[in-house]
Amino acid sequence: MNKADILKQYWGFDSFRPLQEDIIDAVLANQDTVALLPTGGGKSICFQVPAMVKEGICLVVSPLVALMKDQVENLKGRGIEAVAINAGMGKREIDILLDNCIYGKIKFLYLSPERLLSEIVKERISYMNVNLIAVDEAHCISQWGYDFRPPYLKVKDLRLIHPDVPVIALTATATQYVRADIIDKLELTNPSVFVKSFARKNLSYVVMDLEDKYKKLIDIARNVKGCGLVYVRNRRETAEVAHFLQRNQIAADFYHAGLTRDERSQKQEAWKKNSIRVMVATNAFGMGIDKPDVRFVVHLDLPESLEAYYQEAGRAGRDDQRSFAVLLANASDHHNLRRKYTDNFPSVEEIRKTYHYLGSYYQLAYGVGQGLSFPFDLADFCKRFDLNVLKTISALKFLEHDGYLTLSENLFLDSRLLVLVGNEDLYRFQIENAGFDPLIKTLLRSYGGAFDQYVKIKEDDVAKRLGVSYNTVIAMLKRMQDMEVISYLPQTDQPQLEFILPRADQQHMDIDVKYIAMRKKIQEDQINAVLTYASMPVCRSIQLLTYFDELHPAKCGVCDICLGEKKVQEAGERQAKIEFEIAILLQSGPQNLTDLVSALKTGTENEKLDRIRELLDAGKIKTDGKNYYL
Repeated sequence: MNKADILKQYWGFDSFRPLQEDIIDAVLANQDTVALLPTGGGKSICFQVPAMVKEGICLVVSPLVALMKDQVENLKGRGIEAVAINAGMGKREIDILLDNCIYGKIKFLYLSPERLLSEIVKERISYMNVNLIAVDEAHCISQWGYDFRPPYLKVKDLRLIHPDVPVIALTATATQYVRADIIDKLELTNPSVFVKSFARKNLSYVVMDLEDKYKKLIDIARNVKGCGLVYVRNRRETAEVAHFLQRNQIAADFYHAGLTRDERSQKQEAWKKNSIRVMVATNAFGMGIDKPDVRFVVHLDLPESLEAYYQEAGRAGRDDQRSFAVLLANASDHHNLRRKYTDNFPSVEEIRKTYHYLGSYYQLAYGVGQGLSFPFDLADFCKRFDLNVLKTISALKFLEHDGYLTLSENLFLDSRLLVLVGNEDLYRFQIENAGFDPLIKTLLRSYGGAFDQYVKIKEDDVAKRLGVSYNTVIAMLKRMQDMEVISYLPQTDQPQLEFILPRADQQHMDIDVKYIAMRKKIQEDQINAVLTYASMPVCRSIQLLTYFDELHPAKCGVCDICLGEKKVQEAGERQAKIEFEIAILLQSGPQNLTDLVSALKTGTENEKLDRIRELLDAGKIKTDGKNYYL
C-alpha cells in the first residue's frame, strides 16, 4: 500500500496535516530528516506511515517508558505489531522479544536509549531488516536542550550497525542551536529539515501575578467550559489542589507517579472520558496522551524552562478550538525558582558521596556490580543517607553522564511468565509434584503461548480461580522458578538503576567538572528566560517564538498583553470620541452639565464626567458655574 492508503486504513484520515506529507516523502526517499512539529502536530505519523510503507522493522528510540507504552498500545489497537524493550526486563525476556523482531512480523521496536548500551541488543539489531531509525524527543541528545539525556549520545551507534538506513529525528521543542546539535550528535548526512511554526493561533497565553492563586483557579475552572489540566510542583500539592477544587463543586482528581498502576490508569481514563473535568498533576502527566479537547492548562508554579512550558501548555487546544494556557506566578515563585536552581547543583564531593552511598545501599563491594540492575526508591535512598532530593537527582544525572550508571524513570511492568521445559517434562513435573498441578493447569488455560515467549499474568486472578491467597500463588511461582520449571518476573513499579561500570573507589572517580559548569550556565539561562517571560510586558507568543528562533513573529492578539494593549487603545479611542462629541455639542451653544452628559452618546457616565473634567483642567472648555462653553 502507498502512504495515503496506509493513513486511511490504519488511522482513518483522508489527508495529512501540514508538513506531514513532506516529511514522509523525504523519509521514503531515504533522506536523513529532522522534523520539528509543535505539541499535537502529529509527529508519530511522520515515522509510522513510511515505516509501514517499507519492508522491514522500524527502530524507535524514546526516552519515556510511559510514552513508549502508549504508542505500542496505540499501534496494537490499530492492528500493527509493535513491542518495547526497556529497563526492568530480564535478559531472557529481551532475548525472546529480539528474536521476534528478527524472525516475526514486528513492525516497530521501541527502545529506551539505555537499552542501546547493551551489547546483546546491538548485536541482535544487526540481524534485523531495519527500514528506518526514528529518534523521538530528539532534543534529549543535546546538552544545550532542556532535558538532556546522556544515553541519547549512544543513538549514533545505530548508524554503525545499519549505515544505509535513514534516520528521522523528531521533537516539539528545540532552539536553532539545539537543532544544529541534534544534526551533529546524530551524525545526520545532508538532512532535510522541516520546521512548523511554533505559533498556536487558537491558544491564548496568560500570565498573572497573584497572591491568591486558588481563587483565580476556581474562576478559570468555572468560566472556561470544558476539561482542563493543572500542573503543580510536587505530589503533595496534586492532592491538596484537587481536594480544594472538589470542595468548590468542580469534578477534579489528582495524578502523580507515586500512585499504583491501577490508580493511574483509572484516573487517566476518567479524565480522557470527561467524567473528571480537571486533572491536577505533576509534569509526569500528559506525555503521549492524545486528548484534543483540553480547554485550559494552568501552571500554579513557574516551569524550569520555556521548552518545558511550551510543551505542557501546548496540551491545550489540540483540536484548534479556542483554549487557554495560564501561568500563575508571584514574587515568591520567582525567588523559589532561583533557589531551586542553586539547590540543583551538587559539588563534585557531593556527587562522589552519592555514588558511594549507592554502593552501600545495594551492598556492592568495590570492583563488582557491572551490568547489575536494581529497583530504585529515591525517597528511601535520600531518607536513609539524609540527602537533599533535588541535589541527589542532579548528582545521579552527572553520574549517568560520566558513564557510571543509568537510571530509568518510574515505570510499571506487569508480571510475566515463561515455561522453561517442554510439554513432556512439564507433564512429568505435574505428576511428580501434584501440589503444583492445579496452578499449572490454570496458568496454561488462562495464558496461551507461555512455552514460546513471556506472557503477562495477574496473580490475583489466578488466586481467585484456585481459591487460594495471593501470597500462596506468589510463593508457588517462586518455588517453580527455583526448580527451573518456569521463569517468573514479578511486577515492578519503580525506576531501575543499572551500574554500567564496576563500583569504583570514590577517590578514583573521574567527574567531568567542565560539564557541570556548562550545565549550570545552561540552566541559569533557561531560568532567566522563564523569569523574563513571566514579567516582560511583550506579547507572550512573540516571546516564545523569538526564543525558538522564529524571525519577525507577529502579535497573537489574544494573550493577556495583547488584550491589555487593545483595551488601552479602545479606551483612548473612546476618550477621543467623547471629546469630539463634547466639542460638537458646545459649538451650538453653552449647556449645563446634566444636559451635556445626557446628550453624549459614547461612554459610561463616569467616563463622560472624567473627560469633561480633563478638558476643563486642560483649558479646552470653560464654565461659569452653571453652563459649559467652548
